[in-house]
Amino acid sequence: MKKLTVDGRHTDIIARDAGHLRDDDIDLGALVGVANDHKWLILIGTAMFFLAGVIYVMAAKPTYQASALVQVERGSAGAPGQSPQTSLTLVEPARSQAVTEIPLLTSRTLFSDAVNKLDLDVRIEPQRLPILGDFLAHRYAPKRPGDVAPPLFGLSRYGWGGEELHIKQLDVPDSLLNQPLVLVAEPSGRYRLLDQDGELLVRGRTGTVARAGTVVADVETLRANPGTRFNVTRLNPLAAISALADNIEATEQGRDSGIISVTYRDTDPAVAAQVLDHITSAYVRSNVQRNSAEAERSLQFVNEQLPKVRKELSRAQAALNKFQSEVGTVDIELSTRALLDQTVAINASLQTLQTQQPEIARRFTPAHPASKALRQQIGQLQSEKGALQARMNKLPDIQQGLFRLTRDVEVTNRTYTTLLDRAQQLDIARASAIGSVRVIDRPSADLAMLVWPLKVPIVLGATALGAMLMIAFVYLRQMFNRGVTDPADVERLGLPVYAAILDSPQERTLALRQRRGRSRHLRPQLLALNSPTDGAMEALRFLRTSLHFARIEPENKLLMIAGPSSGVGKTFVCSNLAVAVAQAGQRVVLVDADMRRGTLHQVLGVRATEGLSELISRQITLDAAVRTVAGAENLSFISRGAPPPNPSELLMHPNFGKLLDTLAANYDLVIIDTPPVLAVTDAAVIGQHVGTTLLVVRSGLSQAREIALAKQRLEQSGVEIKGAIVNGLNKRSSYHYAYGDDYLGAQPG
Repeated sequence: MKKLTVDGRHTDIIARDAGHLRDDDIDLGALVGVANDHKWLILIGTAMFFLAGVIYVMAAKPTYQASALVQVERGSAGAPGQSPQTSLTLVEPARSQAVTEIPLLTSRTLFSDAVNKLDLDVRIEPQRLPILGDFLAHRYAPKRPGDVAPPLFGLSRYGWGGEELHIKQLDVPDSLLNQPLVLVAEPSGRYRLLDQDGELLVRGRTGTVARAGTVVADVETLRANPGTRFNVTRLNPLAAISALADNIEATEQGRDSGIISVTYRDTDPAVAAQVLDHITSAYVRSNVQRNSAEAERSLQFVNEQLPKVRKELSRAQAALNKFQSEVGTVDIELSTRALLDQTVAINASLQTLQTQQPEIARRFTPAHPASKALRQQIGQLQSEKGALQARMNKLPDIQQGLFRLTRDVEVTNRTYTTLLDRAQQLDIARASAIGSVRVIDRPSADLAMLVWPLKVPIVLGATALGAMLMIAFVYLRQMFNRGVTDPADVERLGLPVYAAILDSPQERTLALRQRRGRSRHLRPQLLALNSPTDGAMEALRFLRTSLHFARIEPENKLLMIAGPSSGVGKTFVCSNLAVAVAQAGQRVVLVDADMRRGTLHQVLGVRATEGLSELISRQITLDAAVRTVAGAENLSFISRGAPPPNPSELLMHPNFGKLLDTLAANYDLVIIDTPPVLAVTDAAVIGQHVGTTLLVVRSGLSQAREIALAKQRLEQSGVEIKGAIVNGLNKRSSYHYAYGDDYLGAQPG
């Protein structure tokens, strides 16, 4: 509760106590109050977003997803057909190869093959009626296969469902690549292809190749109503591959599992499954071809080495025969045979490893574990060979020569035999190569599972987004609204608040009825007479009580109601306050001093002529100007009269002061409605004669700056403003308790 001083007395008015809040505190009650004030705006906006979400999920083109599972088996990095001994040097640490296979599965080479084989470089979409076209087309159920929905509303240019167009070949100049073209269906399977400007490119018929300059079209299937238009775009290879890559996804299922899940999205589930089946099949074939090519390269290398080894074998045999003939020795001693066998075995292994060395160097870097292992084995064998060579050097010269030549023959012969065996193995491996990948689950698309649109999440998301945006809009508008919304804001400007009047829906209804009935005579459109228990009327009765206890000077019974600008509700306050005072038994006269645009006569249901302007100019008498108000005892009214050319000068005439003195002598209270203070000087002129001036401001409309400026302008003219009336106050949660509107109109208990 806060006390305000009015004419030396303390009048209790109810206002929000702002003393408990610092400037940087967040008033949660005020925030909730703002949302509550605009709850219908928030609800309507949220409902519109909800409907937009529902319309979108109903009209959006459905997208389906085909999926497949591919298994990548663990394998050796060595070439097919390697012997067990050599393969040990090339085995990499066991790990999942899916990490390296996924880029191969989603490579441009596979996509390019799919684009070419499935004609994915031509994008075709039938033209639909905006918003509802896709919704109607997706729900068309043909009675027989191949049926096409008849055009609705005579709009044959749009597709309504069941249309099908398949273009086998479409060649266009580079300038028309990635540019939307239009194909128009004609009777008997004919068609014409237009560019963006509607210029004819080519005419043709389904099943035949149509040519016109550099444009070649081969339409394989066309089912549509005559006149139906299709948007056709010929993509360049990179754009087609990019579009395919955007809709495909490959991920490994679990860590090091070797199981790859592949998915592809498309608006046609059959096309999605077909594209994914082509890609996975091409991937398996590519994997087999890679393994076969590996065996082919190894076989080629072995075949290149065989003639060389055979030539070395012939040369070694010839040297041995010549030596035996010269020395007359046919065979080596038995004791040397063991040493020879060991040397032959080591040299054979060493020569085999050295034969593989160029191949390993081609496939792996020197830092690779396979290269390191090969070099380590070669070094170990060379060390053992050196030890045997030292033992051989202790033999007699003839035995050494025979040993050396025999060793060369046997080593070369064993190497040649090994190469022949390996060539046979590689030939078999090349002919019977199998891949290290296989398709576990063939591609398929579930028609019941939509990838997009996700109906429930989209509708819920749109509703939540709408609610958040509307709440944010309300708070932002409130933030940038510079109009006062709290009686405390007016009090900070140095104006005591005599009354805070709640916004009244009934008053808005009466004002609307008044505006619609301007051309004919109506009964008074007064809230005090039509809805006396309204909360706004209780605030005006509280104002009546405040004025009574404020002890207005007895010798000056003139009360001026002013406003800083138009639209604040001066006329509403004047008319209904006059009725409230009159109902208390006092004789009241209401004067419309706004001779420019006064509307009090419309509210009271009387004519505007023969009023104040005629009185001041002495064209009529006071008795002729004063009118009674139907339904309001003790209330008289003087209208504005005919609009004069000089209202301000007319108000400054001495006759106006004499008129006010006469009214004050004959009535208990004279209430004067004036033009806006900031618009004209009339209020400042009238204020020189009155004893009490109240300023009406409207919540959310009147800005603090204009209130202060109106106060300053009147005070500079010598007019003291006793206080303010806050009109049109919203029923905020933070103010709700203060006005007791739940009590008003309640039935006695």
